[in-house]
Amino acid sequence: MIAQPKASHFVNGAYLEDTAGAVIEVTFPGTEEVIARLHEATPAVIEAAISGAVAAQRAWAAMKPVERSRILMRAVALIRERGAELALLETLDTGKPIQETEVADWPSGADALEYFAGLAPTLTGETMPLGGDFAYTIREPLGVCVGIGAWNYPSQIACWKAAPALSTGNAMVFKPSEVTPLGALKLAEIFIEAGMPAGIFNVVQGRGAAGAALATDPRIAKVSLTGSVPTGARVYQAAAAGMKHVTMELGGKSPLIVFEDADLESAVGAAMLGNFYSSGQICSNGTRVFVQKGVKAAFLKRLAERTAAIRAGDPRDGATQFGPLVNRAQFEKVMGYIATAKAEGARLIAGGAAGNEGPLFVQPTVFADVTDEMTLAREEVFGPVMAVLDFETEEEVIARANGTQFGLAAGVFTGDLARGHRVIGQLAAGTCWINAYNLTPVEMPFGAVKASGLGRENSRAAVEHYTQVKAVYVGLGPVDSPY
Repeated sequence: MIAQPKASHFVNGAYLEDTAGAVIEVTFPGTEEVIARLHEATPAVIEAAISGAVAAQRAWAAMKPVERSRILMRAVALIRERGAELALLETLDTGKPIQETEVADWPSGADALEYFAGLAPTLTGETMPLGGDFAYTIREPLGVCVGIGAWNYPSQIACWKAAPALSTGNAMVFKPSEVTPLGALKLAEIFIEAGMPAGIFNVVQGRGAAGAALATDPRIAKVSLTGSVPTGARVYQAAAAGMKHVTMELGGKSPLIVFEDADLESAVGAAMLGNFYSSGQICSNGTRVFVQKGVKAAFLKRLAERTAAIRAGDPRDGATQFGPLVNRAQFEKVMGYIATAKAEGARLIAGGAAGNEGPLFVQPTVFADVTDEMTLAREEVFGPVMAVLDFETEEEVIARANGTQFGLAAGVFTGDLARGHRVIGQLAAGTCWINAYNLTPVEMPFGAVKASGLGRENSRAAVEHYTQVKAVYVGLGPVDSPY
């Protein structure tokens, strides 16, 4: 079960190794077995990646958009042809069940590449008639962008960042999380095979120091980060010093509100998806489930029944529905939150202990009678731990749902669509759902407000964050000057 890549980095169209960098051990979360050993990027590797991207970007931007699109579409075809191979690699890297990685990870990345490949040739400027004279705009790429990925959806995130950046004529240096570094290397390899010029998409490995070196380099025009709020604050500060563009997709403590008139089975299913999919390691998860008191008992009863039926096991087994956490540190963190919830008086409905399927398994866990002051209702757990809170009125739940520094996502379940729209309209969140949860099609913008981030990924909105507008005034007559 070895997944050792040819080298640690992919720079200027080829694999690159520098063993002077500190070792990064990659483990399979299902067993904690080491499956690959990589090296952090040294200053020489980072310099090669940035200088190569700078050298290649101008010619890439000068290509016809449709020519860039054809290359991206060839990459899409390769990803889909190799779906089984890539899904297995993602499962080994993250520990997610292969039934998830086959449909949600690389496929979502391919969708993003396909969408932006189709969109790029349609991007045009505007003309503004000014009575004789006129003005026009040109949408230009920013230059070299840095992407910094998270460990929960490593390959999807790499594609989500690469797709709008590359399709609009930018180059990218991508640093995946040191916890899950393998998928991005495959993406870089696929891009070259699809005909992308060397240097347009580079991958360098490393921890925080590597990310800081990339974010502070004066040749970098933009930093796009998916990560925690504290990491986002540090990267944002570093980028601001150089007046760089930023996109920040950070953490959340999102509300999922269930009214008494909701379809109970759908609401329970959404709450489970929004807390247990990927073992709860999803930034937009609806981890504060507000249930109106009239349906609380029925909701909890059905939730406990369905949670008990979840099948945990070897992530490589196609029948497995629920896998381990990504590493030992995350396991200890989540178990600590469970202990705190018990100590603070939350009522355990399901789970609440380590699983016996492997060393990093935590049972799908549900706590009821959670109050707004409890740690479980305030802090992002990033594990399979659901907090169920009671509420009585619409006004009350809106105020409580908004009572957090976070603002990534929100969901409402109700049979009254007028109420659904009314409540969503008052929730401070960037990505919202009515009678659904955690569906993120590429056609829809994904992003946050408040401390959960800024900027948007996916959809046409992402183009605004990877391009800039040049305005040109054209004078057709003599200059009228008082001098």
